[in-house]
Amino acid sequence: MATYIRTIQVLLLLTFGIYANAQENRIIIKTTEGKDTISRHIYGHFAEHLGRCIYDGIWVGKDSPIPNTRGIRNDIVQALREISIPNIRWPGGCFAEEYHWMDGVGEPGERKKTVNSSWGGVIDDNSFGTHEFMDLCEQVGCEPVFCGNVASGTVQEMADWVEYLTSDIETPMVELRKKNGREKPWKVKYWGIGNENWGCGGIMTSEFYSSQLGKYSLFLNNYGDNVLYKIASGSHDNYYEWTENIVKKWSETDGWLKPYMNAISLHYYTICNDWTVKGSATDFNEDEWFYSLSKTLVIDEFITGHVKVIDKYDPENKIGLVVDEWGNWFDPEPGTNPNFHYQQSTLRDALVASINLDIFNKHCSRVKMANIAQMVNVIQSLILTRDDEIVLTPTYYVFKMYKVHHDALLLPMELTCRDYTSNGKSIPAISASSSMNKEGDINITLSNLDPENQLDTKISLEGDGGYKVINAEIITADKINAHNDFGKDEEVNISKFKGYKQSGSDINVKLPSKSVVLITLENK
Repeated sequence: MATYIRTIQVLLLLTFGIYANAQENRIIIKTTEGKDTISRHIYGHFAEHLGRCIYDGIWVGKDSPIPNTRGIRNDIVQALREISIPNIRWPGGCFAEEYHWMDGVGEPGERKKTVNSSWGGVIDDNSFGTHEFMDLCEQVGCEPVFCGNVASGTVQEMADWVEYLTSDIETPMVELRKKNGREKPWKVKYWGIGNENWGCGGIMTSEFYSSQLGKYSLFLNNYGDNVLYKIASGSHDNYYEWTENIVKKWSETDGWLKPYMNAISLHYYTICNDWTVKGSATDFNEDEWFYSLSKTLVIDEFITGHVKVIDKYDPENKIGLVVDEWGNWFDPEPGTNPNFHYQQSTLRDALVASINLDIFNKHCSRVKMANIAQMVNVIQSLILTRDDEIVLTPTYYVFKMYKVHHDALLLPMELTCRDYTSNGKSIPAISASSSMNKEGDINITLSNLDPENQLDTKISLEGDGGYKVINAEIITADKINAHNDFGKDEEVNISKFKGYKQSGSDINVKLPSKSVVLITLENK
């Protein structure tokens, strides 16, 4: 009898546990209350003259046996086109503040060789410069985002660069551009005025930088119908004072000087341990998995804090927030140049990417652009190269999955979920985004941060107009450190997902552990 009673108790506990799990994970999507658009530029990228990102990554030169178009790798262009990247930020980063653009124009063989003192003291032959970068953007089909040199450059130098790129007036700069092979001006919208000027960009105070910003911006002219969107060098983490001093100065400026900035930047990296010992990108345990994800979630608090500061001086929402450097940063792979910051990308990086993108989506009323660091062979890369081979990382596949949110209408949601707990600390176990595209389809992305437990989750469409699931996909793997490597079958990719059941306006999802899932619904 005692055994029978105990069996009943266990069954009741199991039944209650399953029921509780199904009930506590709930997402209500308000299908008719969308107001803000998720800019495709939130899904932007960053390519710096650092390590093997540009040279031996994107750029192999016209004479390389690796298939290329005018020196730019064809396989990388194709991979970037497949995920519809909206923009590339260049030439840095810290490197931007030592870069002089005239070194990178003219005949490649005659260009000045310079020392990259920001990243390892290597020689840069400047074979990849302004024309090559614009060619890359045109091949990929994305917009350029320039970052100008404030720390070691001059106002004249930056003003000349804008004129060289965008003017059609017969001036020495335009004549030089034509001499260098480009007859028509390019369209260039996004222009960063400096990078990390509180640090590697000159160790400036916010008051001093604010003065520099006004001076530089004043002389960056609009030519013809090319109108610059000027991005001020912003803060990092919770350094709210920098943001406040810059935006306050903007708010006090009157009349025709007012648009000296259209946005301000923010940088935040997920550092697992600390800046000196960041930990391995591939050899880690669940504690480090948890810590990386919890550190990533902090960016939500920081964005909220900076937006609060901006709201104080800009209630009309004229100033955008641009998170133009973000991502996981670990120790370099063993045996590689430590100054090149080459690291692998695992399933953990995929979850870090999805969390960041969900947070940017949520704040899209103010966040107008974001740029993952970096595109190829550096930090949290989408693509790795070795000779004529490339690897598409788990992070790449998150960007491929999330392209459904580009320029879509953010749908507000109410998310309630159980916690994922490790060593007495807890974070929400689910991260999510929902949006409606121009055709009226709804796309929902869900991430299960728990590496061990499936989460039974109920999604309800409030204001449902008769939507039906037409597609479902998943990114996951057996191990938390699963990754794609050269000469091996992929361990992480996108596959079809069948773990859902729709009943009217409700969708019950069995969300696997350590996974990112996309569900697409069509209005019947």
